[in-house]
Amino acid sequence: MKEGRDEDILGIIPPVKMIIKEGGTFSLKNLPPVYYGQDELKDSALLLASCLCGQGEGRTAPAPENISGGRTVILTLEGAPSEQAMGFPDESYTVKITPEGIRVSAPDKAGIARAVQTIRQAAFPSDDLPCLTINDRPRFPWRGMHLDVSRHFFPKDYILRFIDTIALFRFNKLHLHLTDDQGWRAEIRKYPLLTEIGSLRESTVIGHNRERPLKYRDVPYGGYYTREEMEEMVEYARIREIDIVPEIDMPGHMQAAIAAYPELGCTDMKLKPRCQWGISQHILNAEESTIEFMKDILDEIMEIFPCPYIHIGGDEALKYEWQEQRHIQERMAEVGVKSEDGLQSWFISRMGEHLHSRGRHMIGWDEILEGGLPEGAIVMSWRSEAGGIEAAGQGAPVINCTSTHTYFDHYQGPAESEPLAIGGDCPLEKVYAFEPVPREIPEEKKHLVMGSQGQLWTEYIADREYLEYMAFPRALALAECLWCRPEEKDWNVFEQRLDRAERLLDALGVNYRRRNA
Repeated sequence: MKEGRDEDILGIIPPVKMIIKEGGTFSLKNLPPVYYGQDELKDSALLLASCLCGQGEGRTAPAPENISGGRTVILTLEGAPSEQAMGFPDESYTVKITPEGIRVSAPDKAGIARAVQTIRQAAFPSDDLPCLTINDRPRFPWRGMHLDVSRHFFPKDYILRFIDTIALFRFNKLHLHLTDDQGWRAEIRKYPLLTEIGSLRESTVIGHNRERPLKYRDVPYGGYYTREEMEEMVEYARIREIDIVPEIDMPGHMQAAIAAYPELGCTDMKLKPRCQWGISQHILNAEESTIEFMKDILDEIMEIFPCPYIHIGGDEALKYEWQEQRHIQERMAEVGVKSEDGLQSWFISRMGEHLHSRGRHMIGWDEILEGGLPEGAIVMSWRSEAGGIEAAGQGAPVINCTSTHTYFDHYQGPAESEPLAIGGDCPLEKVYAFEPVPREIPEEKKHLVMGSQGQLWTEYIADREYLEYMAFPRALALAECLWCRPEEKDWNVFEQRLDRAERLLDALGVNYRRRNA
């Protein structure tokens, strides 16, 4: 027997924690049925059968009470899940491969789902799997990808494709940025004008938003997800044990909503969904009717998305209208705050209280620290590590998404040789060097860092091919940062494994950026 790192044996991304290598192989030809030991594992069994033999239906069955003799593949829950912070599932798992079969066991179905993806990668492109035992678990419970579908809209079928691709590399969160100034993308049945008016802009900037004079493509642009489509996305992700984290950005980034329902705004100005990139100065007012409106929206969102985490944005809320409008200043006095930042904190706190009353956790970008961090909030720190350090200092959970290392809308090579992007510099090597836990966080508070995610803001990403080009292979580097401890990472070995991963992406038809580009 041999114990070692999996780059010598499997070559998958991210690498598993521990392997004991045995002799021999298990053939994937004429694969036997995939048995599931518990009914709740049927979906994982179907997925594994589909991955290994091209079909799931008719290739799975409940496990017989006594399995003896013959080739078998079985998934089963074993042992008690270990306690995880904030109710995250135990994602540890064991895979034992012998010449006679595959046995996958885990204390929680989330671990079974991760094991299925490990086998899915390991089985490519051979018809044989090496005999071995794998014991594995992730470093962080939050391993995500973010996708902005507001600036540019991506249809449901592509969202499903994206979910399947990130699941392969053992991500467990998809953060969907559903609303912004340029478009409202989620059907809300109580307020149909959000999509009837707010989902369609009249034109779109051509070229970079900083170029002058601005030029436009004068073609209406829009799209949104029906409730049924969002429910289908949730179900597809559930089978792969991925949470879809919905974001309804507020109180700023709301021009599309105010265009649909002007009573939400601070002025009498008639608005339309924004046709430029950048930040709108228009912001929600703080009237009680607006608070109730936003609660109604969150209620429908929670009906669709069962994820324990709801993102309410809170970023880049320009407060000029709050400063200039007398009725907003009077409202500040009514609610007892002394600054516009304080009013935002009050607004976000009201949303947090509502989400908490429904058993959900609220996430906001690091600007929610301004004016006072709302009780119970999770801080997604993007502008720098400072927000995460401050939040952890206050005892708040942190998702470290610093833009320098996790913004995949940034250039990944010299700007003159890359397609148009928003700016920045985030090559593959820089992503791989990312350490999610800032050194400045005291040792006793490091556990508050839940993990990270890669951001795909889509001002300049208009189609599937370019989105995949920007996401991959950088997402694979991030996946390794979030699964492995720093001492378990090795850039040279990662590059070797990336050769194999790129062949897998080729087989899946994913339009990744070639490293020699």
